[in-house]
Amino acid sequence: MLAEFVVGLARRKDRLDQLAKKLSGKKGKLFPVKTDLTKEEDILNAFKWTKENLGPIHILINNAGYAETGYITDGDTELWNKIFQLNVIGLSIATREAVKDMKANNVDGHIIHINSLAGHRNLSPGLVDTEILPPYFAKNVKEYYETGRIIEAEHIADGVVYALSTPPHVQVII
Repeated sequence: MLAEFVVGLARRKDRLDQLAKKLSGKKGKLFPVKTDLTKEEDILNAFKWTKENLGPIHILINNAGYAETGYITDGDTELWNKIFQLNVIGLSIATREAVKDMKANNVDGHIIHINSLAGHRNLSPGLVDTEILPPYFAKNVKEYYETGRIIEAEHIADGVVYALSTPPHVQVII
């Protein structure tokens, strides 16, 4: 079951207002709330508003992010702090508040963190063409990767919907 309503948090409330207008007439409702996710007070106020006006939190989707391109040797500490504040601290505060509210209200909810490859690099390559890969899979894997398919935003959204459809005790890593 998907949410009947969504609270959207962003610094640029005008973008959320435009989205809410675009979605009007569709199932559900978007409530835009101006929030700077680099400021704990803003996050706490947004959660307070949500709980007071809409009830317990059931789903949190962290999708805010900020990045700059450049070399580590040219890095600016102030910029790194800004990125870290949003991408790590803001996410952690929102997650903490959602978990606290879910526990207080006995809600078996969902928390989804959406990030980019810029946010992490790990060694989890999936299927790899090695001697342990059965010949049938090896042939298909090579053919698939040769197509050059690139993931699209809709694929991420489908993954989020799937994750939300699983039982509360199931951990999904997409």
